[in-house]
Amino acid sequence: MEKQEKIQYWLKSAKLDWKVANNLYEKKDFSYSLYFGHLTLEKILKALYVDRFDEPPPFTHRLTYLAEKLSLNLTEDQIDLLEIATDFNLEARYPDEKFSFQKRCTESFTREYIDKIKEMKKWLLKQIK
Repeated sequence: MEKQEKIQYWLKSAKLDWKVANNLYEKKDFSYSLYFGHLTLEKILKALYVDRFDEPPPFTHRLTYLAEKLSLNLTEDQIDLLEIATDFNLEARYPDEKFSFQKRCTESFTREYIDKIKEMKKWLLKQIK
C-alpha cells in the first residue's frame, strides 16, 4: 500500500467513526459517542503520522503521545482535550463498578466535548499535506 492509500485508510476510518459518534449522540448514547470521538482523533493523528514519517503509527490509544511524536504545536487547551479524550476511551471501555463515567456523560457535558473534538478534528486535518 502506498503512503497516500495508508493516509486515506486512516482518514476514511476516522470519518466513519465521526459519523458513529454523532449518531450515538443523537440516540443519547453519550458515553459511547465520546468514545467514538476519541477514535476519530486517534485515527486522524495516525493519518498525520503516516503523512509525516511514511511509516506505521505507534500502537497506542494515547492521543498526547501521538501528538508528542508528531511535534505538534498545541495550545494548552488542545493538550487538555487530548488528555481528556484519551480518558473517554478508557472509561467507556472499562467502566468502574459504579459506572460513574456514564453518569457524568450528560447531554450538555457530551455536547461540550463533541464540539471541542469537532474543532480539534478540523485543526488536525489542516495539518495533513
